[in-house]
Amino acid sequence: MHTYNKIMQVFWLALVVLSFIYITYMGITEGFETWLSFYLLPVFAFCFWMIRRWMMKRMLKHQQYLEEQAKNK
Repeated sequence: MHTYNKIMQVFWLALVVLSFIYITYMGITEGFETWLSFYLLPVFAFCFWMIRRWMMKRMLKHQQYLEEQAKNK
C-alpha cells in the first residue's frame, strides 16, 4: 500500500506540472480567453496532491503509534 500511495503522489504532482505547462503553452499560442478556465485542472490536481501527502503522513504516524502500542504490551 505504501508503494501505491507514493505512485499516486507522483501522479498528481506530474499532472499538476504537465497540465500547467500544456495549458500555458496553448494559452500563449491560441489565446488565454479560451484556455483560462482550464487552469482549474492543475489547481484541483494540486489540491489532490496535498490531500494525498497529508493523508500519507497521517497514516505513517498512526502506524508508528500502533507499533509503539504493540511493543508496550
